[in-house]
Amino acid sequence: MASDSWAQAVDEQEAAAESVDDKAAQSLLNKLIRSNLVNTTNQVEVLQRDPTSPLYSVKSFEELRLKPQLLQGVYAMGFNRPSKIQETALPMMLAEPPQNLIAQSQSGTGKTAAFVLAMLSHVDPENKWPQCLCVSPTYELALQTGKVIEQMGKFYPEVQLVYAIRGNKLERGTKLQEQVVIGTPGTVLDWCQKLKFIDPRKIKVFVLDEADVMIATQGHQDQSIRIQRMLPKTCQMLLFSATFEDTVWNFAKRIVPDPNIIKLKREEETLDTIKQYYVICNSKEEKFQALCNIYGAITIAQAMIFCHTRKTAGWLAGELSREGHQVALLSGEMQVEQRAAVIERFRDGKEKVLVTTNVCARGIDVEQVSVVINFDLPVDKDGNPDNETYLHRIGRTGRFGKRGLAINMVDSRFSMNILDRIQEHFNKKIEKLDTDDLDEIEKIAN
Repeated sequence: MASDSWAQAVDEQEAAAESVDDKAAQSLLNKLIRSNLVNTTNQVEVLQRDPTSPLYSVKSFEELRLKPQLLQGVYAMGFNRPSKIQETALPMMLAEPPQNLIAQSQSGTGKTAAFVLAMLSHVDPENKWPQCLCVSPTYELALQTGKVIEQMGKFYPEVQLVYAIRGNKLERGTKLQEQVVIGTPGTVLDWCQKLKFIDPRKIKVFVLDEADVMIATQGHQDQSIRIQRMLPKTCQMLLFSATFEDTVWNFAKRIVPDPNIIKLKREEETLDTIKQYYVICNSKEEKFQALCNIYGAITIAQAMIFCHTRKTAGWLAGELSREGHQVALLSGEMQVEQRAAVIERFRDGKEKVLVTTNVCARGIDVEQVSVVINFDLPVDKDGNPDNETYLHRIGRTGRFGKRGLAINMVDSRFSMNILDRIQEHFNKKIEKLDTDDLDEIEKIAN
């Protein structure tokens, strides 16, 4: 038993480490696999710095009185009208005098295009020195933002962009002529402080993107604060984050003085359209056998199977493949581009089953998923039920008003206790399923 609990502790550590490593990778993955903006029904909540000033929102890009070459860039990118967050954020960002902003927005809401538009609008192309500075948590995320700047500035060639990233070595004494700098905190700090490539006193707009990812990375928080302190009082500060736990919130307030705040109220996810079952097993092998029985009855649908660690996910995908099933595996050690390719194949229906750890699948929407199997129930780092993750996992199946099916594997007293607490939390009874009864499975799957 002692060795079991030791193994579980190692698994927990691995899952926790994967979670931190993966925040940045997850964000990049979402950018790579999005072909269009998410149609969000979330409500936007605005807290103004000065509640007496009128609150403007726009329904068209023309109302913003953009420079014609920027408007052309916006339309060339396929934006016909502002997204939910752009409607409210853009008038604030483009106001005179400029206003500071802290905004919550998930991937796919058009926030990168919004702050890029703000940066490009504030640039004076006549002045050949850095005027806008954007910091991203990783090299890859900086490149993604750079891509948006290049697309949007396509018809504005006088404005130039430079990447302040590790591999970009410049001669000492270089004075940058580019007006927009995008990079990672460590390199940007060096360019401002040690190498003097950038004069921070001339920066008009400072953007800190993906703040929640930033603070999960060692050293980034401190570097970001040091950069911010060098900027003039008149510099416009814009900070974006997908989530706002207390740690992110405290960081945001240190970076952005007197902010306007935009929050997306979360859409209430519901379990009403999802049938939930559990299966009792005594070992990993029994869980696999039960899965094969279920799988035989539900190949008509696409399924996602969640495991707690990479090790279990790898083992399970291997076993299913050996049984002749077409399975895709999403795992933390894969390159982000490889993951994007796996998700595209699954989306296109080339594989019917996706085996993944919780971390990898955060935020991935595949409309055809009608079955979710929790090979391992979601628990947090302290071994308590992770109710939010449970909701996100199985919430994928009941989307768009469709009926969904969720099956939970229970292999110990511990996991039964977790399941009981999940039922209690959602006030929903989860029925027991006998996986030897194929007729019953077929009935619930159809």
